[in-house]
Amino acid sequence: MTERRAELARTAAKLFAERGFHGTSMGDIAEAMGIQKASLYSLTQSKQQLLFDIASAGAEAFHQALDGVDEEAHAVERIRQALRGHLRVVAEQVDAATVFTREWRYLEGDLMDEFVAQRRRYEERWRELFRDGVERGELRVDLRPSDAALLVLSAANWAYTWLPGGADTDALADRFVSIVVDGIGGYSAPRTANAP
Repeated sequence: MTERRAELARTAAKLFAERGFHGTSMGDIAEAMGIQKASLYSLTQSKQQLLFDIASAGAEAFHQALDGVDEEAHAVERIRQALRGHLRVVAEQVDAATVFTREWRYLEGDLMDEFVAQRRRYEERWRELFRDGVERGELRVDLRPSDAALLVLSAANWAYTWLPGGADTDALADRFVSIVVDGIGGYSAPRTANAP
């Protein structure tokens, strides 16, 4: 039964990612699995519950990636490890990452509240990475952790839309961290009076 539920979650995540939650019916999921629609209800309570389970699995994967960050490392290295983990989850579980980022908004009631709490906890953990770096004196003192986390997550969360298949996500994360940490103009040549 557990293996069948896992298959259901994978199939539904793929369809939700491709067609959207509202563009996917339980009949579509059953057809993709090669079973009768009625059989789905022995594996899940509802389409809403299925969406919640998939979105929560995405949240759990992102949390586990953050759990792997070395808390004793320098702030920049911790941010690098966190971003590597986030992009790796997107690359390896793109359907669940898509549902986590986009389709969760179709949750309702208590399921919505519970998922939003998971999502906010993940965002707070990112803010804490930056906050801790400021407090340790490893990041600029005027950095606003909420702004920094928003910038990084705004790019990273949407990676499912632009991340090429087979991408070296560690190298990509390292380049992103370099841009965030070093800025985009620190080593530029001085502008001349006639420069455009």
